[in-house]
Amino acid sequence: MSSRLDPPTDRREQILRAAMICFARRGFHQASMHDISAEAGISVGLIYRYFENKDAVISAIADQHKQRVQELLERARQAPTLLEALEVLFTEHCCDNTPQVISAFVVDLFAEAGRNPRVADLVRDVTTTAMKGVTELIAKSPEALAGMQNMSPRELAELIFALNDGMLMRDVLAMHRPPEQIRERQLKVARNLWRLLFSHSSEGAIA
Repeated sequence: MSSRLDPPTDRREQILRAAMICFARRGFHQASMHDISAEAGISVGLIYRYFENKDAVISAIADQHKQRVQELLERARQAPTLLEALEVLFTEHCCDNTPQVISAFVVDLFAEAGRNPRVADLVRDVTTTAMKGVTELIAKSPEALAGMQNMSPRELAELIFALNDGMLMRDVLAMHRPPEQIRERQLKVARNLWRLLFSHSSEGAIA
């Protein structure tokens, strides 16, 4: 089996993956194109064939994340219950072999958004897409309609995101925890949140 990549798609993905790891480890400002090239195992010159500069790499990662959010929302829409949809939303990043890397990257991305208006626009675009999708998901859910707790679908979505973002931050500290343990922890949080908000409206949905 050949180890050659099929440019440009596979090579581009290789660069973006290496960049995410470097950003997670060193932060956006400290990570250089040379760091990314070393992590990817390719020359700096080859990276510049795909990306003009580091900002272009960050922009591409944001675009890629937005696409994954849209795919994740579609998976959540196919879930038979709101509980299962929440479990999809809370544990998606745990499917990666290094969920702590993703968590560290997201935390640093939000920090950079507070300093860099261009990055803030990228983050806002992704989070707006996610918030809109989850709000619509809740609004169409029988569980939510039966047990809104005097909260609108948007307010419930904001609560879910606040909790999920907090869990991502805590995952950064769990550097030596296996991915499966992180996933189990996220599942427990999702189920506890569901119980608090909706369990009285769907008795017995959790075995």
